[in-house]
Amino acid sequence: MAISGMIWTRRMALGGCAALLAGCTRLDALNGVNTISPGDGGTKKIAQDIRFGSDPRQALDIYAPEKGSNLPVIVFFYGGSWSSGARGDYEFAARALAAQGFVVVVPDYRLVPQVRYPAFIEDGAAALAWTVANIAQYRGDPARIAVSGHSAGAYIAAMLALEPRWLAAHTLPPTSIKALAALAGPFDFAPFKPGGAADQAFGAAPDIAATQPISHARPDAPPLLLMTGDADETVLPRNSMALADKVTGLGGQAKVITYPGIGHIGIILALSKPFRGKAPVVADMTAFLKATI
Repeated sequence: MAISGMIWTRRMALGGCAALLAGCTRLDALNGVNTISPGDGGTKKIAQDIRFGSDPRQALDIYAPEKGSNLPVIVFFYGGSWSSGARGDYEFAARALAAQGFVVVVPDYRLVPQVRYPAFIEDGAAALAWTVANIAQYRGDPARIAVSGHSAGAYIAAMLALEPRWLAAHTLPPTSIKALAALAGPFDFAPFKPGGAADQAFGAAPDIAATQPISHARPDAPPLLLMTGDADETVLPRNSMALADKVTGLGGQAKVITYPGIGHIGIILALSKPFRGKAPVVADMTAFLKATI
């Protein structure tokens, strides 16, 4: 492609990213510009469409640095109000973390309205169990696994890290998860707005309190890094602060990082090369995870 064509393509892709900031949910443009800018080199998708269950949504992809073995692992769950999302859209996030020396597993999970709580957590636990059993074949260390995610995905990651019964269903001990790094997570969001996304996902649960990650805070939970933006009006920063206060009050380890001027979409976009200068999310996650796993 000619230089002028490359410039035009990059401008068009950046336009798509600007639309994301305005609330667009398509991330394919961002994956494209992440490559053009250039993206995070020295990484590759090393596995695709791996099944961890019988449902079409129960599949995962794996990204890794081009070199290295016995690497720390991140299982990353994307957001989408528990009702939307696809693992392929988050290649930019997976490559950003893989470039820092991690093997990154990105699962899909079943969504509302096909399922309700707790099916998406159960899918997360199944993906984690697959990772523990198989990640050594993909240069990952099964003894060094962290969970991460954005928004609804951060919720899934937090429930896996805090409530042992989800892992116990796969005969995994709570120590299978060494750390949680969550972006804009809803951790204390009941009661629900009637008819809203949370109400559709959790409203029929027999015990609403049990659906809330904050209800499962415990002193022996893995270390938590809870990242939020002070301009987030979708999942308010108080969610991260409340969970951190509860965990530390019990004697556990939790840290909140609040990014000035960053909103709900901005914090996940900050994993991409074009928006990385907006907030040091990659650097903060990397430092935390390398210190804890």
